[in-house]
Amino acid sequence: MTTANKQFDFTEGSIMRKMFFFAAPIFIGNLLQSSYQIIDSLWIGNLLGASALGAVSISSTVIFTILSFIIGINSATLTVLSQRTGANDEEGLKTSLNAFVFVLGILSVFLGIIGFVLAPSILTWMGTPESILPMAANYLRINFVGIVFLFGYNFIGTVLRAVGDSKTPLRFITMAVVLNTVLDPVFISVFGLGMEGAAYATVISQGSAFLFGIIYSIWKKGLPFTIPTVPQIGEFRRIFKLGLPSGISMMAISGGVLAIMTVVTSFGETVVAGYGAAQRIDSVIMLPATTLGSAITSMSGQNIGANKWNRVSDIAKSGLILIFGVALTISCIVFLTADLLMNMFINDEETIEFGATYLRIIAFFYPFLGINFVLNGIVRSSGAVLQVLVLNIISFWILRFPLAWLFSTIMGENGIAVGVGVSFVLSSVFAILYYRLGNWQNIDIFSDEKMKAEERQDD
Repeated sequence: MTTANKQFDFTEGSIMRKMFFFAAPIFIGNLLQSSYQIIDSLWIGNLLGASALGAVSISSTVIFTILSFIIGINSATLTVLSQRTGANDEEGLKTSLNAFVFVLGILSVFLGIIGFVLAPSILTWMGTPESILPMAANYLRINFVGIVFLFGYNFIGTVLRAVGDSKTPLRFITMAVVLNTVLDPVFISVFGLGMEGAAYATVISQGSAFLFGIIYSIWKKGLPFTIPTVPQIGEFRRIFKLGLPSGISMMAISGGVLAIMTVVTSFGETVVAGYGAAQRIDSVIMLPATTLGSAITSMSGQNIGANKWNRVSDIAKSGLILIFGVALTISCIVFLTADLLMNMFINDEETIEFGATYLRIIAFFYPFLGINFVLNGIVRSSGAVLQVLVLNIISFWILRFPLAWLFSTIMGENGIAVGVGVSFVLSSVFAILYYRLGNWQNIDIFSDEKMKAEERQDD
């Protein structure tokens, strides 16, 4: 796929209009993506009960943690390919794409094997109640078998968004979700496989979407995918220079989520199940922020590649305006319907009460989280991934986990939501300070190529 064929050129035209129409398909795709776990939770919670729902909640946290390193390196794809696109560098786009496929493919297989082997040990370390440990371990291991599929079709979607196409990824995400919705009850009840059936349904759905995504992207969209070859040393260096901090950054985030889960498990199965259901709803509240973060990285990356810094600043302003309006609207809806939303997942009264209280406490803190996603998306697009890593460590390990633990010791289980919410506010302050005062605008991720080009000219 040539950069001339991209659906959105963000280096000119209305920023707010393009931001909305580019982000909308990403939002729908993210909503569908998050529905994987929501659908599993709905079927498992209603068909198998609160204990099974708690097992899925803990296992899902582990999956995200193990996958996060690859997801973080994958986020560097947006930075590199969007800047290549903005600079109209066709050959560079093809070279970088091959390098990412090679490196990320190997890493996904390796982490899948490690996760499969260590699943029971990880769950034990997290303090998973003995009564649900076998269920959680089986569910987790089956999901790790399909880790390559999960990563694969998400990677293809990332590549398409980097070159300005946010609509095509919806096709294979929709396919996966529809398959998962149909197969879940069949595998759980009809085949009598229980939680393992839900895991099998997910892997089959993701595998089908991955194969469809590859075929469609190569034959219909013309993406320059080739049989992976060992990248040049310069591409290796660039991937790991950007990818390692991004991967560690995601590990810091997911590790913080995992740490908070250890606080949750200390309050027993009821709180674990309630927290797990609340997190499914919580993930939907976060979607506008995560969507804009991804869209803004593509948008600002193209403009940085084209050296249009005035538009980068306008993208940040438009993103903040948009996220505040959307986040406040969703927060109001969740606050008013918390009990109804929890009833969708579980019938246990105590579980519903805790989950609804959690949602009401944390709902109106999410606009502050939106600030983090928008400004970090801008900063990341420049290649300042090490700086984003530091911001995420501050957010999760200096603020979120300690505050969740502190407030839970003072207020009991409801203090978890208070601590997490306060951390959103404080971390947004750090994001604003770095955006205004940091040196991220001076980073050049292609300085090595430019230096070599100058040397060739001198010769």
